Amino acid sequence: MAGIYVHIPFCKSKCRYCDFASFPDKITFAESYMACVYREMSLRKDDLKDYSFDTLYIGGGTPSVVDESYIAMLVAAARKNFNLKKDAEITIEINPGTISAGKIDLYEKCGINRYSVGLQSAIDGQLRELGRIHTLNDFVTCAKLLKDKNFNADVMIGLKDQTVDDVIKTIEVASAFGASHISMYALTPEDGTPIYTDYLNGELPDSDEVAEMYEAGVKKLKELGFNRYEVSNFAKKGRESRHNLNYWRRGEYIGFGVSASSCINNIRFTNTFDLDEYFKCILSGHLAVIDREDVDAEGQKEEFIMLALRTSEGIPLLKYKSLFGTDFAEEFAPAIAKMREYVEFLGDSFRIKDEYLFVQNSIIIEFLSI
Repeated sequence: MAGIYVHIPFCKSKCRYCDFASFPDKITFAESYMACVYREMSLRKDDLKDYSFDTLYIGGGTPSVVDESYIAMLVAAARKNFNLKKDAEITIEINPGTISAGKIDLYEKCGINRYSVGLQSAIDGQLRELGRIHTLNDFVTCAKLLKDKNFNADVMIGLKDQTVDDVIKTIEVASAFGASHISMYALTPEDGTPIYTDYLNGELPDSDEVAEMYEAGVKKLKELGFNRYEVSNFAKKGRESRHNLNYWRRGEYIGFGVSASSCINNIRFTNTFDLDEYFKCILSGHLAVIDREDVDAEGQKEEFIMLALRTSEGIPLLKYKSLFGTDFAEEFAPAIAKMREYVEFLGDSFRIKDEYLFVQNSIIIEFLSI
């Protein structure tokens, strides 16, 4: 099985932390853009005729800012061009400030069965500081529209003037209003974004403070019945994101739209980040790929290790041996010995201990430099 990702690069305004391909001043191009995405799908159809897809993820940008009829046609185009399973997980990212009962109704009718809601914080002042267009009240209204539906809420930590209590409140709000999955991730100030200035000025929490927020958040999520299955992702039983699990298990996926990435048959490729260039390529009947890499055997192994160690399951040892023909414990004995305080063998898996998962990067690097 494989996954499909579609990037919708439009939004009402660009958040201060955002370094994704998003264009708040070009929403008038949405209809033309969506037509190009449908065409890009048709250009890929023959190459992917032997694949079965069990997830479709519509991300951005803000997919919910475009007319809902475009989203319905997008899902229809995916079904027309590819073998998208009847029970596929179909997710759309939504901003609470751009949603309505009518949009939700059409999303449901076209087959969308999972929503990812950008809450970020339950503190209105922090939302304004981030440049978010929604308020806490908008989230509550959105959550009520999604009552009894499968939805994720994003929670961001490491914000300016944020406290541990703020993080706890945000998690409690998300849970109380029905989120069955919560993604809790730390703000990463990227060079070139407005919020990077705050970082340079020392106005953001330091790494110790962020770690404290994360630890408190993990504890609260566990109390509320959320199971951590990846360093930043927590779900009620059976509500894990199938699409993201495919990434972390190094599954195959195909991306459509500006800046979308793909990995098919151990070939990684990425579409152009330039909207005009994307239009030019697709309208002339060509794909818009700007970067392509054949991942060799060593690269495949490193990616598998890096991704698996982000999860609570860790590295499945039998699968590792079947994929790479070696015994993980023997191959990485020196690194395992060096990191023995932070890692463990559990059943048929090798993983980072729960209490050290937040600092996994410094542990994983030991298994990539052998």
